[in-house]
Amino acid sequence: MRIGITLILLLGGCKPPPEGRAAMPGADVQRGRALVQRTGCAACHVIPGIRWPQGRLGPDLTHFARQGMIAGRVPNRPDMLAAFVRNAPALVSGTTMPAMPLNEGEARDVAAYLYTLD
Repeated sequence: MRIGITLILLLGGCKPPPEGRAAMPGADVQRGRALVQRTGCAACHVIPGIRWPQGRLGPDLTHFARQGMIAGRVPNRPDMLAAFVRNAPALVSGTTMPAMPLNEGEARDVAAYLYTLD
């Protein structure tokens, strides 16, 4: 019985994210893509459209927009994603993703770009 309840709760985190979640007023997808390239996100992640490098340390971001959770622990919402991109260790202790040298607007741009990865 406990295993069944645990499985149901865990599967709840696997639901597709709600429609319209990617709306990020004022964010610029193209700036976000440029920031992803400039800050070297692909050194740790596979990111569609960015050929080199193709890192394997972090998760593959190919279908990031479809994920219900960020790092398996944080709801995949625009505000949470921007905060995670900027300072992942503040939200998820023990994460291997470092705090990034981005201001709030840049983090929102990166988040807007990540939501195009569907």
